[in-house]
Amino acid sequence: MSEKKKRLIVVGDRVLIQPEEGEDRTKVGLYLPATAMDSQAVQGGTVVATGPGNAVSAPTELSDEPWKIGSPEPRYVPLQAELGDYAVFFRKAAVEITFEGEHYLVVPQAAILTLVRDEDDGEIDIPSF
Repeated sequence: MSEKKKRLIVVGDRVLIQPEEGEDRTKVGLYLPATAMDSQAVQGGTVVATGPGNAVSAPTELSDEPWKIGSPEPRYVPLQAELGDYAVFFRKAAVEITFEGEHYLVVPQAAILTLVRDEDDGEIDIPSF
């Protein structure tokens, strides 16, 4: 009997990140314990999946007649993070998981500090100050 392939589905405003593997050795060759690596306040990694975003109700659903049936399709405010982005996030907000032998972190959108994305030709170029 063949084994079914499993999918990992990220829900809500969460982002699945494959963490950047930190060096456990300094440049001069000293080995650092895991506790020293855990003392960092922020961490980085690559976004491998995102949730649909924050669920919102349509303005038409905010009526005085709550018994009316609304639209069956939920609406979401999309996340800023996209597949392939490099995210820098607060380490304390991340939840570690292992899925099919791979190590991932589930991070809420609010804990992401910055995103690094490859430039797209359609983007507006904003000069730095």
